[in-house]
Amino acid sequence: MSMKNRGGGEQVSKSSVISQKLTLFLCIGCFWAGIFFTNSRIWTEDESKGVVATTALEIERLKLVSEGCDPRFKGVKRVPKEIFLEVSSKTQHAVQTLDKTISNLEMELAAAKAAQESIMNGSPTSETTTNVKRKYFMVIGVNTAFSSRKRRDSVRATWMPQGEKRRKLEIEKGIIMRFVIGHSATLGGILDRAIEAEDKKHGDILRLDHVEGYLELSAKTKAYFATAVSLWDAEYYVKVDDDVHVNIATLGETLARHRKKPRVYIGCMKSGPVLAQRGVRYHEPEYWKFGETGNKYFRHATGQIYAISKDLASYISVNQHVLHKYANEDVSLGSWFIGLDVRHIDDRRLCCGTPPDCEWKAQAGNACVASFDWSCSGICRSVDKLKEVHKRCGEGENAIWKAAF
Repeated sequence: MSMKNRGGGEQVSKSSVISQKLTLFLCIGCFWAGIFFTNSRIWTEDESKGVVATTALEIERLKLVSEGCDPRFKGVKRVPKEIFLEVSSKTQHAVQTLDKTISNLEMELAAAKAAQESIMNGSPTSETTTNVKRKYFMVIGVNTAFSSRKRRDSVRATWMPQGEKRRKLEIEKGIIMRFVIGHSATLGGILDRAIEAEDKKHGDILRLDHVEGYLELSAKTKAYFATAVSLWDAEYYVKVDDDVHVNIATLGETLARHRKKPRVYIGCMKSGPVLAQRGVRYHEPEYWKFGETGNKYFRHATGQIYAISKDLASYISVNQHVLHKYANEDVSLGSWFIGLDVRHIDDRRLCCGTPPDCEWKAQAGNACVASFDWSCSGICRSVDKLKEVHKRCGEGENAIWKAAF
């Protein structure tokens, strides 16, 4: 019995020793774990404090720089804001001037290219070789038709100089004047032969590679400008109808005021209605392109007379194959300049009425450039009436020789 008790005491003693050791190990483990977590927290706090401190320093430095107080730039003078604005403005102006110069050079290059192509194709007359290098002031193209012989004669008898006077006008004033006409559907027929005989007599007709027809006026306008710019190097190209009275000196003085401006389009600007109804005069088959029924066209010069500068004439010459033609010639011309940086000049002296309107304006010292009747889209019965208009509203025969362009 006593032996069993001793054995049980030994077992209790061993268990007690093991518990003490386990407790000791646990205490040591907890101690090191506490140290580890404590140091980790300290390190984290130190790092965050370092970041905050660095950020604060950067903010302070940026503030010093923005206020011009950065010690590193104490010897450098600050440039006032006004100087920056002035430099920026001058730079922008220089860029715009350079753009305009490049644009003008491109237009001149296009004109030279068109002239070269015309020579290579053999389309110009022998007059081209003598006039291509000469600088002219303006080319006046008088739009006419095969049936308008009497109109042409009335113009020759009034405001268009003839013979030696016309040639003197070209040499001394740099003004070219020609009646503009294409050819008939039957090339070389009786109509063409009659025009050739008339040109042989007067020498004042410019023939176009174009089939005549009322519905082909837009195409004729393109052909005129393309041909004229290839034959004569002029500052301005003018188109006028053969039933309109023109004061040449007043026209020249008017154009000369705008000669330093690029891409000039001069005329009596209007915005008439787009006519969708079939069978009426000036009907526009493509009326739907202009929006709802009752809309008006964009601003464009009335077709009786207008002028464009050389760069625009060159633009038409180079791009004539892709320029769209509307039913009305004046609308077509205006549409070709939509989207371009073109200066539209509305001058009402290019659309005066016939006497007494133009007569009153001349007496008041405001001579008209051109006169016609709006009701007839030209001078009504111009063959009979043009001489009277010229007598009462003309500037005088010597005006053109006294004018300085």
